[in-house]
Amino acid sequence: MELSPRVASITPSSTLAITAKAKALKAEGHDVIGLGAGEPDFNTPGYIIEAASRSMEEGHTKYTPAGGMDALKKAISAKFLKDQKLTYDTSEIIVTSGAKHALALLFQTILQEGEEVIIPAPYWVSYPEQVKIAGGKPVIAEAEESNDFKLTPDRLKALITDKTKAFVLNSPSNPTGVMYSEDELKALGEICVEKDVLIVSDEIYEKLIYGNASHTSIAQVSGDLKGQTVIINGVSKSHSMTGWRIGYAAGNKNIIKAMSNLASHTTSNPAVMAQYGAVAAYEKDDGSVEQMRQAFEERLDKVYEKLTSIKGFTCVKPQGAFYLFPNVKQAVEQSGYKTTDEWVKGLLEKEKVAVVPGSGFGAPDNIRLSYATSLDQFEEALDRIRSFVEKG
Repeated sequence: MELSPRVASITPSSTLAITAKAKALKAEGHDVIGLGAGEPDFNTPGYIIEAASRSMEEGHTKYTPAGGMDALKKAISAKFLKDQKLTYDTSEIIVTSGAKHALALLFQTILQEGEEVIIPAPYWVSYPEQVKIAGGKPVIAEAEESNDFKLTPDRLKALITDKTKAFVLNSPSNPTGVMYSEDELKALGEICVEKDVLIVSDEIYEKLIYGNASHTSIAQVSGDLKGQTVIINGVSKSHSMTGWRIGYAAGNKNIIKAMSNLASHTTSNPAVMAQYGAVAAYEKDDGSVEQMRQAFEERLDKVYEKLTSIKGFTCVKPQGAFYLFPNVKQAVEQSGYKTTDEWVKGLLEKEKVAVVPGSGFGAPDNIRLSYATSLDQFEEALDRIRSFVEKG
């Protein structure tokens, strides 16, 4: 049977082969350290689990509106007002089966065939693929490492054409962990307002911020930018709820309504007990979120210098998320491997350390390491990486 051209055009995840190999080695009894995790290594806080369990015991096991329960939308609205001083009506919010689902619904809602979406590189692996699935064309905008992987206003403006529909902004970023300042957001946003380009602001890592950095949503900068922006967020990273699959989008109510209509014919509502858990996540606070953030910051502070002391490694220090994204071009060239992807496979085979090659993120000279793992395991992994580099 011939497959749909849209499905056939999807690029396989660059992490699949390395993940499969790591699992196979573990199954054979090898001591493999995996640094590819895109999720916190903590369990979901107990008060959230209790709220979800209680909801089921109380009989809340039926359908909700496709766009999510009103109670959760109100909790999300209150969260925006508290954290960003942003006001969103419940009609401007949709709850989805994870933030990834929110992005997919949005692209399918706004894009006509051949319309362009500007995506800064390095990027999260699913952005370009979701645009292609929706019939759009991803336009990759390389952000220079010398500028901390941040896209400049001049570069953005040069890429906008009469087919440009949207611009994807991810701050803090996966995979780099860098954030845009308010002034940088304003400069990029003013171009989008001038050219009538929708801003897709992925803020899923907003609670995982380190040092003296602070998170600003581009929608906070001005009323015009709020109207030009759809915010994507969720509880997956902030509350260690990746498996619960609760995300959301907030923005223009006509876009949100269309997304809800689309959801009603695809997934229907997100799991109801997970929605009750998310209500608790936003309405209560037992300190768990801050404890997780502090643990990640401690790990970052302890492993960053050790990572950058490895010969041939350079790394922009992240301000958020839980990833390190070092440039390993020099180390690869000195090793005899032809590409970073081959180097990554060699590292796994010889030292039993699994990292993610940067090729899937639009940065083939880099690798991604997640410090959402224990400090002891991460430091042991760095010792093995150093040994691998020194052996050549």
